Amino acid sequence: MPVARPEPQEPRVIAHVDMDCFYVQVEQRRNPALRGQPTAVVQYNDWKGGGLIAVSYEARGFGVKRSMRGDEAKRVCPGINLVQVPVARGKADLNLYRSAGSEVVAILASKGKCERASIDEVYLDLTDAAKEMLLQAPPDSPEEILIEAAKSNILGLPSDASEKEKIVRAWLCRPDADSEDKLLACGAIIVAQLRVRVLEETQFTCSAGIAHNKMLAKLVSGMHKPAQQTVVPSSSVQDFLASLPVKKMKQLGGKLGSSLQDDLGVETIGDLLSFTEEKLQEQYGVNTGTWLWKIARGISGEEVEDRLLPKSHGCGKTFPGPKALKNSASVKGWLDQLCEELSERIQSDLNQNKRIAQTLTLHARVSKENERDSVKKFPSKSCPLRYGTWKIQEDAMKLFESGLHDFLEYQNTGWSITSLSVTASKIFDIPSGTSSILRYVKGPSSASSPAIPDSSSVPEDPSLDNNVYVTPSNEEQCEPSTSEKEDGKKYSAISAKQCSANEAKRISKKFPEVKGTSSILKFLSRGQSALHEKRKSDGLICSHPGLESSLEASRAEEHNASAQGADRSSTNCGAEPSGSNAWMFNVEDIDPAVVEELPPEIRREIQGWIRPPKQPNTKRREFPGRKCSCRHVCDLCCRHVCDLC
Repeated sequence: MPVARPEPQEPRVIAHVDMDCFYVQVEQRRNPALRGQPTAVVQYNDWKGGGLIAVSYEARGFGVKRSMRGDEAKRVCPGINLVQVPVARGKADLNLYRSAGSEVVAILASKGKCERASIDEVYLDLTDAAKEMLLQAPPDSPEEILIEAAKSNILGLPSDASEKEKIVRAWLCRPDADSEDKLLACGAIIVAQLRVRVLEETQFTCSAGIAHNKMLAKLVSGMHKPAQQTVVPSSSVQDFLASLPVKKMKQLGGKLGSSLQDDLGVETIGDLLSFTEEKLQEQYGVNTGTWLWKIARGISGEEVEDRLLPKSHGCGKTFPGPKALKNSASVKGWLDQLCEELSERIQSDLNQNKRIAQTLTLHARVSKENERDSVKKFPSKSCPLRYGTWKIQEDAMKLFESGLHDFLEYQNTGWSITSLSVTASKIFDIPSGTSSILRYVKGPSSASSPAIPDSSSVPEDPSLDNNVYVTPSNEEQCEPSTSEKEDGKKYSAISAKQCSANEAKRISKKFPEVKGTSSILKFLSRGQSALHEKRKSDGLICSHPGLESSLEASRAEEHNASAQGADRSSTNCGAEPSGSNAWMFNVEDIDPAVVEELPPEIRREIQGWIRPPKQPNTKRREFPGRKCSCRHVCDLCCRHVCDLC
């Protein structure tokens, strides 16, 4: 449900830029012979001429609409050019159009905060740029106004076509205008400049809406297409919304809009003005009621997000009519292809933008046999995303099987799928200073091990799917034991191999040894001096808070002072002198999903690091029998008196 957001403290200048029949323009740039000709872009061309996804304005003049199929469009307009969308893996490949959209975004983002809303539309927050223009070069001469800006459509002005340009120039340069309108005028000039740049550099035309919030800018950007812009002054907001149909407003095209029409008799946004905020809250809840009350007055606090890259990656395919999928084998075949494309896209995003997707989601439209009017929908299913084509394919199939199980509700009945898609979402930037854990596991003498990228690189091969990124953090430094200092021995004589052996010996108390396996510490601490020097140079000094805690807990069981000294010696894993840049990782940052993929013996060991060790019970206890004369309970066995007594 919609949520009302706080209004900004100061007026803003927001623009919504929408490309004109973008897919057609991309094809016209590829084939200039199509310019000025009735053209449509179609996909899935093997049934009734394909579905139209974009129609040129020349074809629209003949009555061609996007809801038509290709064969119907040819009957309406015999001379229409139908261009097929590129096909890859048996489905439409939109990479050509995504790349063209990125060209436009790169230009628009040069003037302010930019939010890429879809493949062919962008929101811009031009407030700072408009303020700068108002201070340094305000529009004060109508003759100097850019021609494209003078063609703007400004709501509330006389619609006399013969005098339109003159009226617009005068409005943009009004000396008596309030600060909001002056900012809006500067925003209109900036948008006109950007649209001219887009045309010159990409050969694409676009339309735009300029207002004080995203809601109004979106509503008016398509009012005067193609290649025009519309401005909404604050004084014209009420008149504009008074006659706007409810279904035209974003988030009112579904059930909420139908409820307004059926329950309250609201047909236009202006009709909402007759209801108090309390009445709307009573009917639709506090948040939605307040949101409705505000949009009726043209108020919206939604901000432009500074985002040039998509929030998610998705790949889907529809299976209409007889093409519906009716068995698991056909579903797996298509899921494998969709996941292969998804893997390539998220891998490309990782390589180019240093971003990692976190969640894999599967969506489907499924119907049961003999239940055409079934209300129950196939449930969407999600899980943590694992990089690597085969892993994504495996997880997607498991999600489908889980969803199908819930959908059928233990009924042994047939089913058919008409739509299938997989999505990678929750995409975040890789923190600086991270690297694959394989870099630290790989030894210098492991000639057979693959090369692992450093912190400034990312995997290029989608099959390299075992990478886990860990981030260096602060740690305690290991120090030489007291006995070694007293004997004058050099600390460098302590080998990493000895350290590893001592640590592994203690950990073996917790986890049983599996024949033919070894501790992960074996790979993290090599015996060769060359590896020790490399680890020092990389800042990889052996220290681990979870492991250290478990070792301290085991020390508490010792009652001999010399044994305690030996224990301290066993924790000194290739320490650096005080003040060195040592390396460690925080157990709280370990992803449990990654741990589950490790071999069983190493998984048990790492889980021992993650789980907090049991703290020794230092409370004084009362037990049957005589007490220690020292008034303490023996550390080694709490049911007996101390050996010293």
